[in-house]
Amino acid sequence: MTIQQQVQTIRVRGLEKSYDKLDVLRGVDFDVARGSIFALLGSNGAGKTTVVKILSTLLKADAGAASINGFDVATQASEVRETISLTGQFAAVDEMLSGWENLVLVARLRHLDDPDLIADELLARFSLTDAGARKVSTYSGGMRRRLDIAMSLIGNPPVIFLDEPTTGLDPQARIEVWQTVKDLAEGGTTVLLTTQYLDEAEQLADRIAILHKGRIIVNGTLAELKQLLPPARVEYVEKQPTLEDVFLALVGSGAKDSATGNHRISEERP
Repeated sequence: MTIQQQVQTIRVRGLEKSYDKLDVLRGVDFDVARGSIFALLGSNGAGKTTVVKILSTLLKADAGAASINGFDVATQASEVRETISLTGQFAAVDEMLSGWENLVLVARLRHLDDPDLIADELLARFSLTDAGARKVSTYSGGMRRRLDIAMSLIGNPPVIFLDEPTTGLDPQARIEVWQTVKDLAEGGTTVLLTTQYLDEAEQLADRIAILHKGRIIVNGTLAELKQLLPPARVEYVEKQPTLEDVFLALVGSGAKDSATGNHRISEERP
């Protein structure tokens, strides 16, 4: 095994999957490095969720191979499940329980020692301590999603799948989730993120793969992907604040510095 192979947590080769006569995946290949954020970007119906279901052993591929931490997803499903966690498109939390009770319940189901302490630590880690005793039905969308991700981390899985984690969230909640994902990767967790939002992939991912009509059509860093298009030159353009700048300035979330003032930029057009 080469050094390059050793640092890859997820390896996918030639995945194929069809539903009746519909070819959803037509030979998907990619690698995900340990401790990185990998974004699988594509429109609705591109096959992103199907890839996640195959990697998380919820669905069998028709052809191809995939492994996680060296375990084959088809023949070593039990070992794969012990090393991953999956957060789906909708928060899987019990609204009748408090945030703390949700965490304790999952910790007990996984037969972990001291579930109360685990719950306390995760509430603190995800800035939910003050809301820990409240019923989840009173939580905002961003708080529910943060709790959902916290529940996924019980047991310290080295790999986490986030399937469109900000679907339906408001702008401020999306930024909260983005910071949570960044913190995961900084702590050494490998994150595979599916999204249809371009700005989400741009904000979070170390590498981005675009899935289109069942195939990966491009895979690289943001800088590498930008090089696929020729630069343009625009001189002395007044930069207006974006809607995100205006929103954050008005709500005063502090999640991101707002941009004000005029700027001159110079780019090159062939």
